[in-house]
Amino acid sequence: MADAGLACNAQWFADASGGSLVKGENLVFSQVDSDSRLCKKASLFVAIKGENSDGHDYASQAINNGATVVLVNSAWWKENGQKLPVNSNAAVIAAEDSIKALQKAATAYRRMFPKLLRIAVSGSSGKTTTKELLAAIFSISRNTVKNPGNLNSDIGLPISIFNIRKEHEVAVFELGINYPGEMDILASVYEPDCALLTNIGTAHIGVLGGSRQKIAMEKAKIASHFDGSQSLIIYEQEDFKDLLLAGLKGRTETFGYNSLPGLVYTKDKGLEGWLINFDGLEIKLKLPGKHNLLNAMAAIKTAVLYGIKPQDIARGLESVNPLEGRSRILKGRFDVIDDCYNANAESVEAAMALCSSVKVEGRHIFVLGSMKELGEESVAAHRRLGNAAMSAQPDLLVFFGEEARDAYNAAMEAAKTTGFKPANPHTPHIAHFESYPELEAFVVSMVRDKDIVLVKASRAMALERLVKQLETSGGLHAS
Repeated sequence: MADAGLACNAQWFADASGGSLVKGENLVFSQVDSDSRLCKKASLFVAIKGENSDGHDYASQAINNGATVVLVNSAWWKENGQKLPVNSNAAVIAAEDSIKALQKAATAYRRMFPKLLRIAVSGSSGKTTTKELLAAIFSISRNTVKNPGNLNSDIGLPISIFNIRKEHEVAVFELGINYPGEMDILASVYEPDCALLTNIGTAHIGVLGGSRQKIAMEKAKIASHFDGSQSLIIYEQEDFKDLLLAGLKGRTETFGYNSLPGLVYTKDKGLEGWLINFDGLEIKLKLPGKHNLLNAMAAIKTAVLYGIKPQDIARGLESVNPLEGRSRILKGRFDVIDDCYNANAESVEAAMALCSSVKVEGRHIFVLGSMKELGEESVAAHRRLGNAAMSAQPDLLVFFGEEARDAYNAAMEAAKTTGFKPANPHTPHIAHFESYPELEAFVVSMVRDKDIVLVKASRAMALERLVKQLETSGGLHAS
């Protein structure tokens, strides 16, 4: 049996996961990882066979790094078990499916903390930022645990659950989905007491059914384990409010400008963020953009619901800095809005609105990469992006990626319709690249002092490379 909140042992995990302890002694572990590079002394390594790589190939490396327990698929163990280091005394657990075994064990582990308040955050965008805001607020007065980074999937969430310890009073975990049925798994493993949905947008629309309605149907499953005592919090102007609330067991709350008693006013401070007067307290939120203001409102509403004092809400919000790749502001000879962690139509439009709202002596430059996982909606979504970008009237508009060509074509058509002519006829106002080196060379050569550059794309486009290069060439630093 595991010692709740301290360390588990191999036999407990085998029993809880439905697997078998096939090698080694009943050793203990205190953390769980699926990346062998993160394993250290007293780790349990979960070997997962993926589309592009097989974690079983790294089991030996995990053991060499200090893992005391390894979870593998039974079929692999029968054929390849002898490949593990012969001088190792690491315990080996074999299960028919290592992912399902991990999920079962995580569920059993989480149930060992019945008094833990479990808050779940999901939505098409803003999940990670809202999770960070909530965790910061609750941690002021209560011992709080959160999932690291964006470990929010059917693998990342169960791994994160093993970070819970007996001293924790509140858990704030992000739940992200990118295939139908994934939310069923996450809700079953975590069983939230409170579920917050930031919005229903178009992220992953290509793999989640092809419509926002299908996405809403999948997101609604976050409340599938409610028994009447839990709460669901949604945006006050949510388009799919009726769908999300259909058959809901439990109470419903909303967040937004009209759903937050105690909100006196908000003041936009541009790249510096917002001033929020709540309950007579002036809160300095360092996250810019209207989308981040809504994220903060969602966090405030949740905190109020669970009795957090306004003073602690203020301290928590003010402690949060912009995350890398998520509306992070870099300042130097020119400014950069680093928002390249992920992208969908709604988040790109929000980022463009933020950039356009900033008054600068130089130019507004948009560097927009492809939006991924849009399926049949990709062409329409990218054309929408191109038209929206032209409506924002940047001085220089640069697209990157195969899918982004549709955005480029739409922008060029819009430019012809409006009769737009660049100030310098020898300099393209709108450009498109599929080669990253060509993109980097062009952008670095074009940006000038006093400009502001927005870098926005799906994570797969890896435009953090461009941000790093601009940091170097512009002598930038996080504001």
